[in-house]
Amino acid sequence: MRLVSREALLSFRRAPLLSALSVTTIAFSLFVVGLFGLVALNLRAALRGVEERVEVVAYLLRGTPPETIATASEDISAFPEVQTVDYVSAEQALARARTTMVEFRDVYRDLEVNPLPASLEISLKEGFRDAEHVRALADRVKAYQFVEDVRYGRDWIERLDKLRNIAGLVVMTIGLAFAVVAVVIIGTTIRMTVLQRAREIAIMRLVGASDWFVRGPFLLEGALKGFLGGALAVLLSYLGYLLFQGNQLGSGTGLVFFQPIHIALIMLFGTLLGLSASLVSVGRHLRNV
Repeated sequence: MRLVSREALLSFRRAPLLSALSVTTIAFSLFVVGLFGLVALNLRAALRGVEERVEVVAYLLRGTPPETIATASEDISAFPEVQTVDYVSAEQALARARTTMVEFRDVYRDLEVNPLPASLEISLKEGFRDAEHVRALADRVKAYQFVEDVRYGRDWIERLDKLRNIAGLVVMTIGLAFAVVAVVIIGTTIRMTVLQRAREIAIMRLVGASDWFVRGPFLLEGALKGFLGGALAVLLSYLGYLLFQGNQLGSGTGLVFFQPIHIALIMLFGTLLGLSASLVSVGRHLRNV
């Protein structure tokens, strides 16, 4: 293992330019993905407050017995996607309208009959606030006979889902494109190293060295380049985060950075990227040495 490590480290000295190019390529590949990840992460944080307001409002028929409403509320509360169920009486709805809709305060004050119905306000748990789950819950609630109408803001929830899907697709596409570029450059580096050490490798094989013993330094070299590229990508992402955070001072909206688990995944992905590129390149070219 010591010999493998020494040979892998020496390869950086033998081809410093190509090694630096490999590390930089991985770093910028992961940096681009990281930037999109930061945007998605902060978008998610910004939308979390909006998502908490996602709810299904069921308007009830007048004259519905309180016992029926209480039983239905308990039944709906047991749904796996439901967080809370709040009953709003017609009187409470009118009082709320008078408070929030100031421009219609005089109209509501002169009413002889309350036109607003009672309702059930149903909030959803995190992870169930997408269009599919909200629509399914609305359909289940609408099946109750005493429910006159159900509202849940379908249009803007569907737009939000489309935005998430597009962002995820863009991140994946760009990430794969840069990953392919990184694999090609790392593979080229490893191939040139193999050709440069062809005579040494031939001698090692003559004295009985196994294929994995010969491949070991190249695989470790690729993994080290991927690890360094991942670490550099995290550093660049943090610098970008600090830059945008500085521009956001005074705006009242703080940005968030990756959690430790996200940083570990970026560096692990970089390591696996470098290792995979080395494995493919060595397996292809050592047969001809």
